[in-house]
Amino acid sequence: MVASCAMAQDADPVIMTINGKPVLRSEFVYSYNKNNGEDVIDHKTVEEYVELFVNYKRKVEAALDAHLDTLTSYNKEFRQYRDQQLLPSLVSNDDIEKETKKIYDQTAKRIGPDGLVDVAHILLRVPQNAEEDDKAKAEQRADSIYNAIMKGADFAELARTKSEDPGSARNGGRIGQIEHGQTLEVFDKAAFALKDGEVSKPVLSEVGYHIIKMIEHKQFPPFDSVHQDILQFIEKRNIRDAIARERVKNMAAAAGKTEMEMMDAIADSASVADADTKYLIKEYHDGLLLYEISNREVWEKAAQDTKGQEAFFKKNKKKYTWDAPRFKGIAYHTRDIADVEAVKKSLKGKSFDKWVDILRTTFNKDSVLRIRVEKGVFKKGDNGLVDKNEFGVADAKVKEIKDFPNTATYGKVIKTPEEMSDVKAAVIADYQDAMEKDWLKQLAARYPFTLNKEVLATVKEEK
Repeated sequence: MVASCAMAQDADPVIMTINGKPVLRSEFVYSYNKNNGEDVIDHKTVEEYVELFVNYKRKVEAALDAHLDTLTSYNKEFRQYRDQQLLPSLVSNDDIEKETKKIYDQTAKRIGPDGLVDVAHILLRVPQNAEEDDKAKAEQRADSIYNAIMKGADFAELARTKSEDPGSARNGGRIGQIEHGQTLEVFDKAAFALKDGEVSKPVLSEVGYHIIKMIEHKQFPPFDSVHQDILQFIEKRNIRDAIARERVKNMAAAAGKTEMEMMDAIADSASVADADTKYLIKEYHDGLLLYEISNREVWEKAAQDTKGQEAFFKKNKKKYTWDAPRFKGIAYHTRDIADVEAVKKSLKGKSFDKWVDILRTTFNKDSVLRIRVEKGVFKKGDNGLVDKNEFGVADAKVKEIKDFPNTATYGKVIKTPEEMSDVKAAVIADYQDAMEKDWLKQLAARYPFTLNKEVLATVKEEK
């Protein structure tokens, strides 16, 4: 046993420790290769990737210390991701083939010896509560159409011009292939009694008179000819997943476990058998923790900290410059020409961040909208109306809005941002970056890191 452990350590040595916890070389290699594939633009060397990996691990440690892994919502989401990965492995190709044959046999039995029929019809609708006189008139029309067909009139053309079933009328009356039980009982009986090419006399059903044409009888196709179609049906309906879940249910019952406990056992077994599966499951586990802790400590925290955003903007105001002027204001369309000036009058002297509320309560407070508005800080090319009115682009294409023929803009052209809201998205992004850097410094002090450079050097050979 001691010898076996020593051999395992030699094959997969510790490449680093983070917060005293060892990280095996195989885990680092898995993460490095997955995040540095051919489709990655910002390719990292092994040495460069160490810092990213360590920061990732430190954030996960912070999430564990915050006990985020004990949250019911977290465990539910983690198991959902993990099980989606594991369930397909519980279903073999033989299982799918058996299911394919089962579906085929069930369908063939349901269709029965009469097979399928490809039919067309002409429908003259008769409401069930129709007067006898109306029924008689419909019957006369149906007889007239039937007689015309018997004398050589084109069935498809009559279906297009006379049938009151719009869906099939467009196709010359063609309904397509049907089996027993898919249509009204009267229609079903009459259709299956016809020979190929034969046309029925008018048949009265619950919806009206049908003149039915038998295009062709077809037997249910042999298994090999529909094999691929059934496989596609299985994948589309997610039947593979249903087979796997039924298997887990049976395994759990046999082992005296819950289905959740059974999936945990399956995950443990799969992780022991295959390193890639182990690290993929760990990736789900740690990735969800990373998202939650980052959201709490940086992303959502920065997005909601309006005072902090303002302070950050004032401190770094020189950073936020534009290569060209912007238009800060609104582009709007009105129903009534008088509202063009009324809009300007209502906003004059008011704070920019209040404009939307003012316009809504003044002009669009009831069910009849008087104006349509787009508010923002626009650069050239963002809005055709702004380009035309404020930037002097003569050939700018202004989007027309039905029932709102009058267009105008209101606001001002500014060369640099006046306030934080003018560049809010950029400020929040930069503020988040700054908060993340501060957080990483705290994590570095909190969770020490050591690197085995000799082991790291062996990873280079696998780049």
